[in-house]
Formats: sequence, structure tokens, C-alpha cells
Amino acid sequence: MNQTQNRNKSPLIILTGPTAVGKTHLSVELAKRVSGEIISADSMQVYRGMDIGSAKVTSEEMQGIPHHLIDEFEPWEEFHVVKFQQYALRYIKEIQSRGRIPILVGGTGFYIQAVLYGIDFTEHGLDTAYRKSLEMLAKEQNPQVLHDMLREVDPESAERIHANNVKRVIRALEFYHETGTKISAHNEKERAKQSPYNFAYFVLNEPRTSLYEKIDLRVEQMMDAGLLDEVKRLQDAGCARDMVSMQGLGYKELLDYLAGDDSLEEAIRILKRDTRHFAKRQLTWFRRERDVIWLDKDRFGYDEEKLLNYMMDCLKDRKLLTIGS
Repeated sequence: MNQTQNRNKSPLIILTGPTAVGKTHLSVELAKRVSGEIISADSMQVYRGMDIGSAKVTSEEMQGIPHHLIDEFEPWEEFHVVKFQQYALRYIKEIQSRGRIPILVGGTGFYIQAVLYGIDFTEHGLDTAYRKSLEMLAKEQNPQVLHDMLREVDPESAERIHANNVKRVIRALEFYHETGTKISAHNEKERAKQSPYNFAYFVLNEPRTSLYEKIDLRVEQMMDAGLLDEVKRLQDAGCARDMVSMQGLGYKELLDYLAGDDSLEEAIRILKRDTRHFAKRQLTWFRRERDVIWLDKDRFGYDEEKLLNYMMDCLKDRKLLTIGS
């Protein structure tokens, strides 16, 4: 698509990357420069009361930059990619109506993809009995059984969806059951769409050894900041292990500790390990995406000013700064 066609599209900036890489501060500084507002593309920061474990941006860190999809749902409310897409699209229009640039910031790649390419989540003729049977199978046996079923009919999706993400596994099995086609093939077709936005998709990254050290340090800092007390408060408020919100890193591990399934030391070890694995999966996802601009921090000498200047040059090259520039 040529530059003239792109200029006729509304601008959208994306800043993503693995957990703990430093997206929050960079996104705020970028928003200041481009007259932007931030929409969180994080599946956990949307929940109220889940502050420490989600590394939620604080009001001080926001520095007056408007943030959206932070603290908008209770932990017991349902939040998923379809709802995220609906809310994010509404916020994008509102931000644009103010003559400002929307910036999607967060590490949930599927959420970003859903907005960027307008993925169609229209449900087919859902067979609720089939869904219930899958849910019962997961409860009576274990989630791995469903994952094995998925691997038989759609190995590509099984590779991408973790066995513990029961909702996504069930959705993939449902899709195959209803349509006879793989949801991975459907998603690839959706991804091939042209984006309705003139966008810049930045992925912040740093060498894996350094990133993993940061992840381990962040977990320790979260524990020092009172993560265990936060999980206890949520549990006392009625939040249970089977809620989507409680599947988040930091919450499920400490709930296992509180249930007596693990020692605190073991829960922390598992949390560090699983967060490192999560970061690796995030990077795998971003490497599959089209038209991504990689921001390798070591190549910029870990100098944020150099990073920002490079980002601004990219935005100017792509003619994104016609608003608020």
C-alpha cells in the first residue's frame, strides 16, 4: 500500500514487548511527544485491586497522560479479547475526536492483533451442550485432556495456546466442531487483512539474560511490595482460582501457596520460572507479526532519549504525525 493511501487512514501507535522490559515509562514519554493518549493492551491491568501482580501503571507514572482500560473491571467480571476489542475501538475513536493520537501499550499480543486488523470474532452457531461437555471434561479430568484433543485436530493452535488456558482451548475446539476448519487457519486469514490504520508497531526488547534478571528482580520487588497481602485480599473478596483474573501470573501461584499446595519459596520459584516462559512466548508471538519495528535496547546503548528520537523519526517517515505533531 502506498503512502498516500496510508495517509488517508487514521493513525495508531503500538508499543509492546515482553513483560518487565520497560514499556510503561517509554510509552508515557512517547505520549508527551506526540500528543497521545494510552490504551492499555494488558489483560490484567484492566482489573481493580490487582495492582502489584499486574505491575499496574501508577498515577505518578502516568505523569498526567490519560490512560484507558486501567481499573475498569472487577476481578470477578468477565473480560476477554472480544470485550477488549469493543472497548479499545471506542477509546480510539474518542481519542481521535480530541485531535490526539491513540497509543496501544501492553504485552498481550492477541489483543493488539484483534484491534490492529479488526479480527472478526462473530460466533458461529454455538453448541452450548458441546461447550459444557468440554468444561466438565476439564474439571473431572484435567486441562491437558482438552489440549491433547486440540493437538489432534489443530496442532498449530495447540502449539500456540497453553494447556492451562482452558477458555482458549475450548474456543478452538468449538470452532473446529462447528465449522470443520481450524481456528488457526481462520486467524491466519484474519491476520492477512489490511489494517484500517496507518500504524507503527514498535516492539521493545533487550537481551534475554538481562530481561530474565529483570523478571526475577521484579518478582522479588512485588513480594516486598505486598503481593501476598494483595492476593489474600482478593481471596477474601471471593476471588477463586478458577476465575479468569486469578489465572494471571503472581495470583495463581500464591493462591496455590495459600491453599497449602506449595511452600512460599516454591511458589516464588514457579512464578519466576513461568514469567520467564511467558516472556519467551510473547517474543515468539511478536516475531510472527507483520511490519514490526524492533527496538533492541542494547543497540541504542540503553539510552531512552536515543530510542525516542528513533521512534519519532519512524513516525514521521510513516506520516503518522499529522495530528498533534
